[in-house]
Amino acid sequence: MRLLFLGVHGRGRSPSQRYRFEAFEPHLSAAGIDVDYAGALDDADGRDFYGATSAIKKASVALRALARRARSLTHQADVIFVQREAFFLGNEWAEYVAHLKAPVVFDFDDAIWLHAVSAANARFAWLKNVEKIPRAVRLSHTVLAGNEYLANWARRHSNNVHLVPTCVDTNVFRPAPHDARAITIGWSGSASTLAHLKPLLPVLERVKQKYGERINIRVMGDPKFEHAPLKLRGEMWTPEAELQLLRTMNIGVMPLPDDEWTRGKCGLKGLVSMSMGAATVMSPVGVNTEIVKHGENGLLARNDDEWFEHLSALIDDAELRSRLGRAGRETVQQRYSVEHWGPRLVKLLSI
Repeated sequence: MRLLFLGVHGRGRSPSQRYRFEAFEPHLSAAGIDVDYAGALDDADGRDFYGATSAIKKASVALRALARRARSLTHQADVIFVQREAFFLGNEWAEYVAHLKAPVVFDFDDAIWLHAVSAANARFAWLKNVEKIPRAVRLSHTVLAGNEYLANWARRHSNNVHLVPTCVDTNVFRPAPHDARAITIGWSGSASTLAHLKPLLPVLERVKQKYGERINIRVMGDPKFEHAPLKLRGEMWTPEAELQLLRTMNIGVMPLPDDEWTRGKCGLKGLVSMSMGAATVMSPVGVNTEIVKHGENGLLARNDDEWFEHLSALIDDAELRSRLGRAGRETVQQRYSVEHWGPRLVKLLSI
C-alpha cells in the first residue's frame, strides 16, 4: 500500500508531525505501507515563513510552497494522510483535490478550528482560514483526534472519528543514569509555547530562593528567551539537544492556562518528561488530568502555591521523585507509546 503524507513542514521540524506520524514509520514499513512524504515547506522556507522576515520574502515562500503542494497532489497513492492541514493558507483546496484521488485520513492534535497564529505572522492573521477545518474534516474518510476533547468536536463533522493520542517512542526516550543529587527542573517547548511557561517563572524564583545552587533550571525552545532573576537563558532546540536536556532532568514541568485552546492540548511535554523517568508536575487542564493520577504517577498543580509545594516536595524527597518517575514512565509505555499504538494506527490506515 502506498501512503501520501501531506503536512506543512519537512521531516523532523514539527512536533506534531514527528510524534504523531514520523515516529510510527517503522511500524508502517513493517506492515507494507510505503510512505511518500510531502511537506509544503522545506527547512529553509519554514524558518523564513515563521520567522521575522519581510512580507515579500514570506510571499515568495508561500508561492514555492504552493507549487510544491500542487506537485505532490499529482502523486499516486492508495491513502492520503493529512496532518492538521494540507496547506497553511487559504481554503481546503488541497484537501478537496486529495479526497478526489484517494481516501483521506485527517489527523490533528490541537483545537485547530480556533484562530491562532504565531507572533511573527500576527499581521497576516487574516490569511489563516480556520473555517476550512470543519470542511476538511467532512471531506475525510477517517479522522484521528489526539484526545477526547478534540474527538468530540470532530464528531460534529464526521461519523468516522478515532482517538489516537500523541505518543512517545519509549525506545528513544528512556531514562539515563545521572547524579540524583543534582536537581534539574526542565521545560522543553518552542517560542510559541513559552507563553505557557512564563506565569510559572515567579514560582521558580521562589524555589530558587529557597534551594539556591542545589537546583538547576533549564528551558529549551527559544534561544532569545532570557529571565534575569533566574539568570536563565533559553536553549536552542535540536533533537539531540532535547534528549541531552531530558537526560539531566529529575523534574519536568508542564504549566498551562485553562482556556479553549489549551483544553485541546495532548500533554506532549508531560508525556516526554514522564517517558524519561522524570517526576512530572502538570496543570490539571484538559487531557493532563487523564494522563496524571495525582500522587501516583505525577503531580497536578492548580495554582502558584501548589506548584511551589509540589516542586519543594520533589526536591526534598528523592524517593518520591524516583517513585513518581518510574510510575510515569510505566504509564507512557502502557498507554501512550508508539509500541502500544503502532498496530492500531496501521489498522486504521488500512482502508
